Order: sequence, then structure tokens, then C-alpha cells
Amino acid sequence: MTTDRARNDAQPNSQATPQPIPQRIPWRKRVCRLLGREPKDRAALIDILQDAERTGLLDRDGLGMIEGVMQVADLRVGDIMIPRAEMVSVRRDDPLERILEIAVDSAHSRFPVTGEDKGEVIGILLAKDLLAYCTESRRQGAFNIRDHLRGAVFVPESKRLNVLLKEFRSSRNHMAIVVDEYGSAAGLVTIEDVLEQIVGDIEDEHDHDEGAFIFKRGKGEYTVKARTNVEDFNDYFDSGLDPGEFDTIGGLVTNAFGRLPTRGERTEIEGFRFTVMRADSRRVHLLTVRPPATAAE
Repeated sequence: MTTDRARNDAQPNSQATPQPIPQRIPWRKRVCRLLGREPKDRAALIDILQDAERTGLLDRDGLGMIEGVMQVADLRVGDIMIPRAEMVSVRRDDPLERILEIAVDSAHSRFPVTGEDKGEVIGILLAKDLLAYCTESRRQGAFNIRDHLRGAVFVPESKRLNVLLKEFRSSRNHMAIVVDEYGSAAGLVTIEDVLEQIVGDIEDEHDHDEGAFIFKRGKGEYTVKARTNVEDFNDYFDSGLDPGEFDTIGGLVTNAFGRLPTRGERTEIEGFRFTVMRADSRRVHLLTVRPPATAAE
């Protein structure tokens, strides 16, 4: 009897009132509680955050990332994609030598594989799958690009970046092909492109030397960091660009647009063609430059 009562007392009370699960407070409300103000709209929230940065509660990088997070929800894939004309791709019928040349010159890790038309993407080729063919002995064997194709992920231009980021994380994909309303490839976007909208510039595979500002990508084409000094640019290309009131190439190019340009936009300054490779809501980071024929020679 005593043993049964003790056993019953030790059992949990199935009729006990369940404890309420604490609700998660959205991060914006948590920040506002810390700051002691409740904003009425997004502009007021940004003003609060900027005040916090001025008083030292947030550092400049932290403020930039919070603004980037807020911006990602508003941006769409078409706003940041690499346009089809700027895509580095390989063709389905390209010989192995041509594919290896493209991989080495671009230093990318993934390449869209197209058919006869660049708008027809049939898959993705990984650079690491080409490593086995870099030796002379393996290069003599038969190479069939179809044996190495990976499935491509297709997304519309209208997809929001925050949704795409979630899909990248869940599927572990790093690249998506952006298609237009007709199903033709309009460009591509990578997970790095999305993250850069939050954290700013990320040095990638072809940014070999942190101390170097100008890289030769191929015949007549160069990658130039936007913070390159105009005088250094002129020394490198033996050119005479007039800096005016600007110290950097990024400032010169932004002035030529008359506004902050977006990725894929291009302009010409004294024969140099500048294409924006990387930019965010605050500044231009990276440019592709094609000098005039005389400078290229």
C-alpha cells in the first residue's frame, strides 16, 4: 500500500496546466526596446539606428548590415543578377581545351553550360570536375561534357532576395539561373551576390592579391577595384583620365552615371568602357574595364 502510494506520488500529474511557450519577439522590436523608442515606419527605424551609430551603440559595419538586411526584403533577383551578356559560360559543344582555357582565365568555380543560344542553359559545370583532365595523359582521353553536368536551378527575375537566400540555404545550391518571362536565361545570381547585399564586398576567387587593385582577366579585359586611385589607374594603363574632384575610379564612374549605378550597368569615359561588377546600396565595389585599343595593345 505504501509502495503504491509512493509510486503514484512520483508519477507526473497528467492534469497539470501546461506552461505557456514564450513568444519570440521580432528583432526590430527587440532593438527598439533597447533604444527606448518605437518607430512608426521604416524611415523612423533607420533614423533610430543611425542615431545609435552616432552615439556608439552600433558601429558603422553593424549599421550597414542591419540596413542591408532590411533592403534584401525589398530587392528582387533582377536587381542584382549578372546579365546574360556578362555571364562566363561554356557551350555544350566546346572542346575540352576551350573549356579549360575559360576556367583558367575566369578563375570561377561554376559555369553555366549553354546550347547554341546563350539563353538556353542546360546545366552547370563545376571547375573541380575538370581537375582530372588537367594532366596531359588524361587530356588525350575522351571528354563528354554531358557526363559532368549538374542540374541548374532556375528562378524568375521577380523573386525576392530574402526568399532566394532561404532556398539557397535549404537546397545548398550556390548558383541560380535567372529566366525572363519567356523562359530564356536573362542572367545568373549566386549566394555570394545575395550575401553581399547584407555584409558588403566579399573577396572571391579571382581577387588573388589583397594588395593589388587591378587584375588582368583576359585579352583586353581587366578587373579594377573601385577604390583604386585615379593616378594609379593612369599609371597602369598609361592613360590620362582627369580625376577632377574625385580620388578613386569608383567616384569617377559614379559621377559619370550621375547616380549610384547597379550591377551590370556600363559607361564609357575617354574610350574606357566600365562595367559595374559589384555594387550595393552604398557604393560601387568592383568594375570590369575594357581600355581603348591603343591602351590594350
